[in-house]
Amino acid sequence: QVQLVESGGGSVQAGGSLRLSCAASESTFSFNAASWYRQTPGKQRELVAFIRKSNNTNYADSVKGRFTISTDNAKNTVHLQMNSLKPEDTAIYYCYQLPSGVLSGYWGQGTQVTVVS
Repeated sequence: QVQLVESGGGSVQAGGSLRLSCAASESTFSFNAASWYRQTPGKQRELVAFIRKSNNTNYADSVKGRFTISTDNAKNTVHLQMNSLKPEDTAIYYCYQLPSGVLSGYWGQGTQVTVVS
């Protein structure tokens, strides 16, 4: 069973930056697509950024120009560089990686991001 381990969350002042990482536990694992979601209490989990194996990316309108999703050559680690952070970016961030040939992928454990004004 592949596990995704997230790191990089924390507390930062508005305007600051954080870099989240999500690494698969097995070096032989590679994703076909990966994404970052975030969730706040009482709200549904929302898609923040998406990357395909081809390195094509998509972003939620609320983070365009501020967040960048990237991956490594092995396609088993995903990063989310978050710049110009705003208090409304405060949430638990989850990564998701979907391997080829299956309908269901793997979730990370979540990492808290808190932006204080």
